[in-house]
Parts: sequence; C-alpha cells; structure tokens
Amino acid sequence: MNAKDAFAGIWRLNVGRSQFSPAHRPGCAAMCWERTPQGYLMRVEGRTREGKLVDERPQAFILDEMEHLIPSAPGLSMIVHHPDANTILVQAKHADRVVGEGSYVVSADGSTLTASVSGIDAQRKPFQTIAIWDRQ
Repeated sequence: MNAKDAFAGIWRLNVGRSQFSPAHRPGCAAMCWERTPQGYLMRVEGRTREGKLVDERPQAFILDEMEHLIPSAPGLSMIVHHPDANTILVQAKHADRVVGEGSYVVSADGSTLTASVSGIDAQRKPFQTIAIWDRQ
C-alpha cells in the first residue's frame, strides 16, 4: 500500500461481497487509481458474466469541489469532495439536476475500497451498486 495515499494503486473487484442492480452485474474487474496534480485518474476494466470485455473510459476526479464537465458523458458534470484521506464523494449533474451520487471509501487498514454508486443509467433506469474492491 502507498503509505502516503489511501487510493493510489490497483484494486480487484470482490464480486461475492458486492451488491449490483440486475443490469449492472460484472463477472470480474480491476480498477487502478493514479494520483494526478488535480486529484486522481481512475481506470476500470472488466468482463461481463458472459465473458465479454468491458473497457470503461478513464475518469478524472478533480478535487477542487467545483463543477466540471465529464468529457466522456456529454451534458453531464460532476463535483468531487475529498473530506478526508480515505473518502471521496462524487455528485453527477445534468443541468441543475442531480442524476447520480457516489462514495469511495478506503478501509482504515487500506485493504478494501467500498464504492457505493447510485443514479440513473444510460437507459434512464435507476440503479444502486455497492462494489467491494480488494487492494492488489
């Protein structure tokens, strides 16, 4: 574990301990958090339960608590808060309407990251996910 940074590094999805909405059930995934001058760059790659590769676009988390457009999601913006070394809170907006929220919390011992995300997906259906990630 990077002693200076709770998030930086590679995390593997613990499917058995996670909770997914029916339309959002992966088979496996890996997530990489990289520290940047403005915050973090997060990349996730995984496979569906049927084995199809799912390569998600990198997501920048700018930790200035200001609204920023999401380049990979036209019309959406996000605000990121970093209240303590082990917590990142995210709010996604479309115009002035909140369409998603998430929290990323690293355990005190640094071994587990819990990502709780809810909102409206691309098919305009509500979802809620609690994904448990183990540090690699």
